[in-house]
Amino acid sequence: MPTEVIIAGVAGVIALIVLVVGVISIRSERKDLIEERLGRYTELETYVEIPQAEQKRDEPSQLTKSLDAALSQRSFGKKWKASLAKANLKITVAEYAALHVISVIGFFLLGTFILFRDPIMGIVSGVVGFFAPRIYVNRAQNKRLQQFESQLPDTISLWVNSLRSGYSVLQAMEAISREAPEPTSTEFQRVVQEVQLGVSMEDALQHMLDRVVSEDLDLIVTAVNIQREVGGNLAEILEVIGHTIRERIKLKGEIRVLTSQGRVTGYLISGLPIVLALFLMAINPNYMGGLFENRMCGWPMIGIGLGLIGLGTAAIQRIVDIKY
Repeated sequence: MPTEVIIAGVAGVIALIVLVVGVISIRSERKDLIEERLGRYTELETYVEIPQAEQKRDEPSQLTKSLDAALSQRSFGKKWKASLAKANLKITVAEYAALHVISVIGFFLLGTFILFRDPIMGIVSGVVGFFAPRIYVNRAQNKRLQQFESQLPDTISLWVNSLRSGYSVLQAMEAISREAPEPTSTEFQRVVQEVQLGVSMEDALQHMLDRVVSEDLDLIVTAVNIQREVGGNLAEILEVIGHTIRERIKLKGEIRVLTSQGRVTGYLISGLPIVLALFLMAINPNYMGGLFENRMCGWPMIGIGLGLIGLGTAAIQRIVDIKY
C-alpha cells in the first residue's frame, strides 16, 4: 500500500474523529442539582431554576440534545440508557453512541496500520471495537453490583440500628446515604431525593432496584413495601433478612472458591492458543503469515479455531456456573 495513501487515510480518519468529538460535548461532573441527579435515572421531570451561567456551562449542545432525544426513543437507546444507569456512568445515550463510532475507527486503524497491516484484519478489529464499549459497561455493572451486594449486610445493620434509635424509614435511609460507602450511599441518596420531590416510597425503591438488579435487594424492598402496607416491626424483619443475606454471601464465597480452579482452567485454555499465535507472529512473522495470507484455506481454519475456542469457553463457564 503506497505511503501517500496511508497518510491520506490516517489524516481523513483523524479529521473525522475531531469532528465527532467536537459536536459531542462531554458533560462535566454533575452539580449538586436535583434535575441532574435524577434526570438519567427516573422519568420524573423536575423544574429547578438554574443560574444562567451554570446552565450555559453544563448544558450540552443543541445537536447533542437532539441526537440524544432521538436515540433515547429507540428500543436499543432505552437499553443503553438502562445499562449506563446500572453502571453509574455519567454520559448520555448520544455520547455512548459516539464512543462506539470512535472505538470502531480506533480499532480499525490499530488493526490496519499497526498490528496486522491488513485491511481485512482491520475490519475484524473494527468489529471488535464496536463491542469494546459494551464490554466495558458490562464490567462496570458487574463490579458495581458486587460492591453493592457485599455492602448489604452492613447496610442492613445500620438501617436496623437507625430504626431502633427512633428514626423513620426515610430518616434511616438518609443516614445510610451519609454513612455508607459507595455505591450504597449514592443509591440511597437518590431514593431519599426522589421521595422528597414527591415520588412515592414504592416507586423510589423500585427505581433503585431497576438500577441495582439484585435478588437480595429485591427481598429488602419487598419487606419494606409489605411493612408499609400491613405494619409490623421493620427492624426485626430487616434483622432476619440481614442474617439470611450474610449466609448467602458466605455460600457464594465458598462456591467461588470451589469453582476457582475450573474458571482459571477455562481462561487458560481459551487464551493460550491466541497468546501463542501472537507470540509466533512476533518472533517469526513468515511462519504465521501464510495462515493469514491464504484466504482459501487459512481464513476458514482461523474461523473454525476461534469458533471451537468460543464453544470450549462457553462449556467451561456453564459447568462452573452453579445456581444457588
